[in-house]
Amino acid sequence: MDTRLLEASQAGNTQTLHRLLAEEPLMLHKTALLSSENPLHIASVSGHVDFVKEILRLKPEFAKQLNQDGFSPVHMASANGYLEMVREFLMVDRRLCRIEGRNKWTPLHFAASRGRSDIVWEMLLACPESVEDVTALNETALHLAVKNSHFETVDLVLRWIREMKKEEVLNARDELGNSVLHLATWTKHRQATAFVMLKCWKKKTSYMVKPIITYLVPLDDFNTNLNLSQVVEWLLSISGTTTSSATLNVNAVNKSDLTALDLLRIFPSEAGDREIEELLRNEGAKRAKDMVPSLSASLEPDTNQASQNHRCETMESADDLVEYFKFKKGRDSPSDVRSSLLVMAILVATATFQVGINPPSGVWQDSNFNGNGSATAAHVAGRSILGSYSSVTYLLFVVFNSIGLSVSLYMLAILTYGFPMHLEFQICVIALYFTYNTGLVTMAPAGTKTFIIVFSSVLPSTIHYFNKSLRLLIKALKKLYLSLFA
Repeated sequence: MDTRLLEASQAGNTQTLHRLLAEEPLMLHKTALLSSENPLHIASVSGHVDFVKEILRLKPEFAKQLNQDGFSPVHMASANGYLEMVREFLMVDRRLCRIEGRNKWTPLHFAASRGRSDIVWEMLLACPESVEDVTALNETALHLAVKNSHFETVDLVLRWIREMKKEEVLNARDELGNSVLHLATWTKHRQATAFVMLKCWKKKTSYMVKPIITYLVPLDDFNTNLNLSQVVEWLLSISGTTTSSATLNVNAVNKSDLTALDLLRIFPSEAGDREIEELLRNEGAKRAKDMVPSLSASLEPDTNQASQNHRCETMESADDLVEYFKFKKGRDSPSDVRSSLLVMAILVATATFQVGINPPSGVWQDSNFNGNGSATAAHVAGRSILGSYSSVTYLLFVVFNSIGLSVSLYMLAILTYGFPMHLEFQICVIALYFTYNTGLVTMAPAGTKTFIIVFSSVLPSTIHYFNKSLRLLIKALKKLYLSLFA
């Protein structure tokens, strides 16, 4: 970005902006080509509303552009709480509140996570569907508001969910299978737990609200100007007017096979736990172990087939470890993946090097050139005992172990490419490999030395092409399988 334009954006100087554009009319177009960061990003952080208005008039498409950190100008404005600026963005395009940035966070997610209730309200008004948007970790705006203890925002979103008949959002699960009720109970947020329960309370339990809520939701703890009569009024009105079939599932099981009541019992804290437990149990909450039918009960017909099916599906998903732990682009950052691969490559390299220079059965400690007619084979001190009795078995051991070591060293070279002192590290790796080869040749039986020298010399240069060919072969086999059996 042009330095003069950058300074004008930081200062919010629209006069300087017009002067620069008069001198160079294509300046904004060049900025779009040369940099991922535009003047809107700078002005949005600085809070210059008038400057933002002018840029939106001249170049509205800048509002959708993500910078190198994966944030749009709307993300920055909502995170910093610039309500007037957010309104200007939404006037250009109401869908801007749903634009996905890094980790699939939208501007609504940022506003909810930072307790910007006024901005959350504006975005929900502009785009009601945004309340259903989830991050890369499957968190909704309501999840983020509860996790970050922004009770006013929780209240606002819950009222919006009720008015828009979107109660299914209450049962939305994050990456770990936690609903909003799980999070509120786990973090011991009595206010959030009460809020969630109040919004979804059934008519049959309304008679016992007042004595519980009086303790559970003390007025001084609320960030909103609500009083008990208003809360009770909400409860009665919701109980009487809600027509949606979606209700809060108080017995939802997360991927750790825990309900909200389980979390409350596993992580006890100070006062308030008993009241939360009473609140949950009056809504029919159970522990996960109590939801599994006993042997005698399994012989009787199940009167709640839908609930049983839901539990079975939850248990199956919890057991699907491959699906749960496999790499996901939106969730796992390249940095974390590289760190994990480095650890695995180092472990493999260490294990293969160690077993290579200390082969099975060890090495001879003395020399015996004719065997003396005994069961002991002729041997030389320092040679492999396994190789003296079976050269084929020893060669198989050397081949596969050397492949493992070479591939792990190849991975280390790739994963550390571009690191500081990478050349020095490569020298260490090469020296390590030659040390390994020297040890193999020294311990090898006389008839296998030539093969081991040639194989260990050629192997490093073929690893890359071998891996590439293997991937192509696997892809071809998959296509063949699909064409035959699909």
